[in-house]
Amino acid sequence: MSVAIGVIGTGVMGSEHARILREETSGAHLAAVCDADEGRARTAGAGSKVFTDPLALINSNDVDAVVIAAPDAMHGGLVLACIEQGKPVLCEKPLALTAAEALQVVEAEVAKGRRLVQVGYMRRFDAPYVEMKRLREDGAIGKPVILHNVHRNPVAPAWFRGPMSLTNAFVHEIDLSRWLLGSEMMSARVDSGPVGDPLMITMQTDQDEIVSTEVFMNCGYGYHVHSQLVGRHGTIETALPTATVRDVSGQRSSAYPDNWIPRFRNAYAIQMGAWVKSVRSGEPNNGASAWDGYVTTSLAEQIVAALDTGATAHLAVGSRPALYGRRECPQTQAHGMQP
Repeated sequence: MSVAIGVIGTGVMGSEHARILREETSGAHLAAVCDADEGRARTAGAGSKVFTDPLALINSNDVDAVVIAAPDAMHGGLVLACIEQGKPVLCEKPLALTAAEALQVVEAEVAKGRRLVQVGYMRRFDAPYVEMKRLREDGAIGKPVILHNVHRNPVAPAWFRGPMSLTNAFVHEIDLSRWLLGSEMMSARVDSGPVGDPLMITMQTDQDEIVSTEVFMNCGYGYHVHSQLVGRHGTIETALPTATVRDVSGQRSSAYPDNWIPRFRNAYAIQMGAWVKSVRSGEPNNGASAWDGYVTTSLAEQIVAALDTGATAHLAVGSRPALYGRRECPQTQAHGMQP
């Protein structure tokens, strides 16, 4: 039986999730969409049921599982509502706006006794990063010693202010670094360029690895994400994912997109397919858990404090609940779905 998915929020990212469900996902279908702008919801839904109240979508008997792509401030409360209804949820980052709210989500899921939440850190499903992780685990370059990350955006939107370079952009590198290395971040220091852009964040892990990340939100030339992992015996790095290279007027060139969706379009589709498969079968996938979402938000908050003071942040997140030590997945059987 096909899983009935509801999408909350039909802006840039929500509309892309809706498209992926309509066009690229097997075993599931787009059953409903929700947006405060009913017209925008109808456009994204392409004939699916339309809601303007997100709680009504979550509580609907026509919806088995939920994708949340609403504004960041709404994430925590909507995820809690999904947990209360026992419905699996794929929530765009961040899991919640604050670490305290993200911890409430973790506590609610632990109280429920089963994993229902996946956070949309899509780089875990991106082919270059998946290959880097596989080679690292196979010992191809020996013990990792340094991870270099680059996160560049052509121009920051007007609403992108204050510490959002850390809390909205750099959170991807926090999650990626933990997942790629299998390590925990222990300390961080931030050096800032003029007017706060670019930033250089240097973290130390519990395995004595160094993680350096450049976050440049106004680089001018395009959206560019890149990582290089340095080991004792070699390096691995992402290659520019482009379909074509142009040879014109004596020069060879390729192009950068102007936002993140073209770069990670395949990763988003793979992530959705993996999540739906987990919802249907209970088999694990490599997506970020609610605990991962909490850790990422908590570390970002602590690093923002380091930016304000110029001091090194000594990072701590508390003890991981036993629920997150097991490879458990969302189950639809509990609320009526069968594989």
